[in-house]
Amino acid sequence: MLDSFVLLVCVVIFALVFDYINGFHDTANSIATVVSTRVLRPSQAVMMAAALNLFGAFLGVEVAKTIGKGMVSGASVTQVTVLAALIGAIIWNLITWYFGIPSSSSHALIGALCGSAAAYSGLSALNMQGLMQKVFIPMIVSPTLGLVVGFLVMTSLYWMLVKAKPGFVNRWFSKLQLVSAGFMALSHGSNDAQKTMGIITLALMSYYGTPAGNHDFQIPFWVVLSCALAMGMGTLAGGWKIIHTMGSKMIKLQPIHGFAAETSAAIMIMTASHMGMPVSTTHVISSSIMGVGASKRFSAVRWGIVGSIVWAWVLTFPLSFILGGGAFLLLNIFFH
Repeated sequence: MLDSFVLLVCVVIFALVFDYINGFHDTANSIATVVSTRVLRPSQAVMMAAALNLFGAFLGVEVAKTIGKGMVSGASVTQVTVLAALIGAIIWNLITWYFGIPSSSSHALIGALCGSAAAYSGLSALNMQGLMQKVFIPMIVSPTLGLVVGFLVMTSLYWMLVKAKPGFVNRWFSKLQLVSAGFMALSHGSNDAQKTMGIITLALMSYYGTPAGNHDFQIPFWVVLSCALAMGMGTLAGGWKIIHTMGSKMIKLQPIHGFAAETSAAIMIMTASHMGMPVSTTHVISSSIMGVGASKRFSAVRWGIVGSIVWAWVLTFPLSFILGGGAFLLLNIFFH
C-alpha cells in the first residue's frame, strides 16, 4: 500500500512537471505571432499568455474526460502505466524544446500513455475507436483546416482592405492582435491543461478504485486548480527557441497576419475543446501561420522549416509510444 501511495504522489508531481513543461514548450502557440510583429514586448506577451492560459483551464473538462476514459482500457491503467506515460511525454517534450521544434505535447502524452498501457497488457488495451475519432482523425483534419482557414481568413482581409493604406492597417491590427493573441492563449489553456487533469484523475481512480456502477469521470477541483497553476507558471518561463521558430523562421509576419492566424486557430481549438477533442494546439496555430503566409505568396513560407516541423508531427506519436513503453518496462523493475 505504501508503494502504491508513493507512486500516486510521484504521478501527481510528474503530471504537474509535465504541465509546467507544456506551458513553456507551448507558450509559442499563444505569443509567437504577437512577439514577432512587435505588438507586445516578450515579457508583456508572456504575462498575458500565462494569465489567460490559467483562466482557460477552468472553461471545461470535456478533453480531460476523453483522456481519462477514451484512450485505453481501464484495466490497463495502473500507477506505473500513468507514471511511465508522463515520463515518456516529458522526455519527448524536452528533446523537441531543445531543438526548437514546435511538436505536440498532446500527442506526446497520448502516445506515451498508449505505449505504457500496451507494454502492460498488450495492444488490446488500446481503444482504437476512441483513438481514431478523438486523436488520429483530428491529427490530420486540424492542421489541414488550420491551413485552409488561415488562407481564407487572410485572403478575405486582403479583399476587404485592398484600398487601405499600410499605416492604417498596421495601426488597427496592432490593436486587434492583442485580442486575437489573448483569444489564442485562452483556447490553449482550455485544451492543453485538461490533458494533465485527465491523467491525474486516472491515477486517483486507480488508487482509490471506482465504486461499482459508477462510470462517471469526475475531475476534482484541486486537480483543475493545480494543473492550471502549473501551466500558467510554465508559460511565464517562456519557450524562446520555439517562439523564434514559429514567429520568424517560417514566415515574416505583420500584425494583420498574426491576427488572421491567431483568430483562425483559436476558433478551431475552442470548438475542439467543447467537443472533447484533445487536438494539438501546436499543429493548429502552425498550420494557420502557413496558410496565412501562403495567401501572400506561396514562396513567402519557408517550406524547408515547415518540412522539419511536419516530420516532428508525424514522429511524435510513435516515438512517444516507444518512450512510454520503455519507461514502463524500466519502472516495472522497481515497482513490480
